[in-house]
Amino acid sequence: MVLNDEDVRNIARLARLQIDEADIPLYTTELSRVFDLVEQLDEVNIRDIIPMAHPADAVQRLRTDEVTEQNQREKFQKLAPMAESGLYLVPKVIE
Repeated sequence: MVLNDEDVRNIARLARLQIDEADIPLYTTELSRVFDLVEQLDEVNIRDIIPMAHPADAVQRLRTDEVTEQNQREKFQKLAPMAESGLYLVPKVIE
């Protein structure tokens, strides 16, 4: 697909991008190359290809879910400026 300068200006306007007039020929060439690549990919026969979630057929190894730290809530609540009934109190920000 061959783009012209007006196509690039229109794409930039639709994307809300401000580009310099001096850069338009470069963008025209580069975008045309991208569209050519997409056209090449579109020609590939993928009818018998099964979609997959990930190219590496690997299972994610997870660690066991176990507590490794002591509960120190009381200690931290004593350090807080305001705490009540196990909750941290913060100033109201919405009226």
